[in-house]
Amino acid sequence: NTRLLRRPPDAPRPVRRPVTVVLPVRDEVAQVAGCLAAVLDQRGVPDLQVVVVDDGSTDGTAERVVTDDRVRLVRAVPPAPGWLGKPNACAQGAAAAPDAEVLVFLDADVRLMPDAVASAVAVLDDAELDLVSPWPRQLTGSAAERLVQPLQQWLWGTLLPLRLAERSPRPSLAAANGQFLVLRRAAYDRAGGHAAVRGEVIEDVALLRAVKAAGGRGVVVDGSTLAACRMYDGWPGVRDGYAKSLWSALGGHPAAAVGAAAALSAVWLLPPLAALTGSRAGLAGYAAGVAGRAAVAARTGGRVWPDALAHPVSIALLDVLVARSVAGHRRGALHWRGRPVTVPAPDAGPSATMGA
Repeated sequence: NTRLLRRPPDAPRPVRRPVTVVLPVRDEVAQVAGCLAAVLDQRGVPDLQVVVVDDGSTDGTAERVVTDDRVRLVRAVPPAPGWLGKPNACAQGAAAAPDAEVLVFLDADVRLMPDAVASAVAVLDDAELDLVSPWPRQLTGSAAERLVQPLQQWLWGTLLPLRLAERSPRPSLAAANGQFLVLRRAAYDRAGGHAAVRGEVIEDVALLRAVKAAGGRGVVVDGSTLAACRMYDGWPGVRDGYAKSLWSALGGHPAAAVGAAAALSAVWLLPPLAALTGSRAGLAGYAAGVAGRAAVAARTGGRVWPDALAHPVSIALLDVLVARSVAGHRRGALHWRGRPVTVPAPDAGPSATMGA
């Protein structure tokens, strides 16, 4: 599967159409200036605009937005009933860029390489896709991060048939990363934009599914040479960050998440446990798991050794995180950036036109 992973060109051609980067930020005072500097340093995108959507920050994030003719700061209208925060902010950012032919959605903790946008658009065009999700190289520091973060790429690298996923409209064949999304504006509008995923916790995957449902094509691609991101810092960040979304990410429903975690444990945790009792089959299963983890890490810019050897520990820790996420969801106790991770009663219309 890693051989089928689409990769960006080494020397992308210039992009000859308007591109807008939408950067939703909420309490990102430590990140926004660095992220913007990398965006404004992009090569080969002469018609580049940036819309920074300040989503109710209280830490002075807006004051750190650099002054540049290409940058526009939008103060987001708070989410209406039926909307979660990030889809709401992204929708307002897209509405503020009506002339863009290519939309790039970026998280503040992502750092782009100078040719990142041009390279991603080249993959979009060369493969005749409507959406590409260049998966950034995931930076890790603590032991918790090294154990958990590589599971993101490993899951789609192991379970998602990439070329089939490009062509198939099936919603189950979708993987995307909202850290860095690139799509054609026409496909975005045809899919209903972020209004179509207004209440989705995993809005990035939901947006790809909406694009597919509207007749478009999209897939995850190699972004390890285009961008880097450190999502969380230490165990508290990993614990709280995954708690908000794992109940939905694995199967789209709490019960499905529990079932998926059980299945992953049966395949990749039970064999090494059996190997400890002297089982040769268990040892073979453990070796296969390590080999798969190493192959994905090598192709996506991750740390291969000795981290791959701890793959069963990663799966066990994933089980813990899934249990926390499901329990928190059932109690209604999940929050992120000061907002509840719940879906309020639906609104009658989209908020993409509000306050843009």
